[in-house]
Amino acid sequence: MSEQSTEPRPTLEAVAARAGVSRATVSRVVNGGDGVREPLVERVRQAVEELGYVPNQAARSLVTRRHDAVAVVIAEPETKVFADPFFALQLRGISKELTAHDSQLVLLLTEGRADHARVGRYLAGGHVDGALVFSLHLDDPLPGLIHGVPTVYGGRPGWIDGSRGAVYVDCDNRGGAREAVRHLVGLGRRRIAHITGALDQTSAVDRLDGFRDVMVDADPKLIAEGDFTPGGGERAMRELLDRCPDLDAVFAANDLTAVGAMRVLRERGRRVPEDVAVVGFDDMLPFTEQADPPLTTVRQDIEEMGRLMARLLLRGLDRTSSASASGGLAGAPSSVVLPTTLVRRASA
Repeated sequence: MSEQSTEPRPTLEAVAARAGVSRATVSRVVNGGDGVREPLVERVRQAVEELGYVPNQAARSLVTRRHDAVAVVIAEPETKVFADPFFALQLRGISKELTAHDSQLVLLLTEGRADHARVGRYLAGGHVDGALVFSLHLDDPLPGLIHGVPTVYGGRPGWIDGSRGAVYVDCDNRGGAREAVRHLVGLGRRRIAHITGALDQTSAVDRLDGFRDVMVDADPKLIAEGDFTPGGGERAMRELLDRCPDLDAVFAANDLTAVGAMRVLRERGRRVPEDVAVVGFDDMLPFTEQADPPLTTVRQDIEEMGRLMARLLLRGLDRTSSASASGGLAGAPSSVVLPTTLVRRASA
């Protein structure tokens, strides 16, 4: 067993001595202050690297007013977060962007209503520079609890009164749904059903609206409510087959729902796609390619959405810092809606 090193950690004074500058100059450079000539900055940085000096984060925060930490708030219980690959893809995109900017990710989950106040207190306490919030539900109190904290949302928030602006990253849910249903119509399918997502989320409502844009005169019996889970897809598919046994296609609100629906179709002796064509939404690789049969779906770039959320937040924080230094006001970044594409595989 190797002996633990007993060498003292390099101090600010040691860096100053190595660089041949004052302690105050070193402090300004390593803590992000201004007013140091570039040649001196380079000498300090070289000394920091040679000595392996690690700046004191608390001191740095006093100067920059930044913590180099961002909260990621997922408004779902942990059982759903860790079972749904959508969240893993989005977190991967967020993590990559934050890591590239030397910022830490702090993950906060809301298991129940009691957790909302806890999350709100944590964010209001100034522990992080801002928040990335996604999977909001229409009655979620989180937006009101984190008022004043720089925030970017994943998905278009469904403010009921429309009075509050928000910066968000989303995909073209309605347009993607239209393309999926048009594809099914183009295959000659006429009794096309839709299994929705949780209708207290704007993505599910937008996808339902896209379905209705194409199937203007659709029988209401061909629409069943799901919840973005395989179990929800199974329950809704059984309901649809009991009501409308002659249906010949299903547009599911997401890939997990589609897989649950296909499981029930097999149980009922329906072949996919010969008897019933199935289209999902998300294209969560390799999940969709490994489905039986491989799933035709609407692709949104989930990882890129996460990356853009983090990028928008960091840009807004940088603008705010620059504006504060110059006495100006920071301009809010604009929301982003990413395009979707239909990926054709064997299920439709």
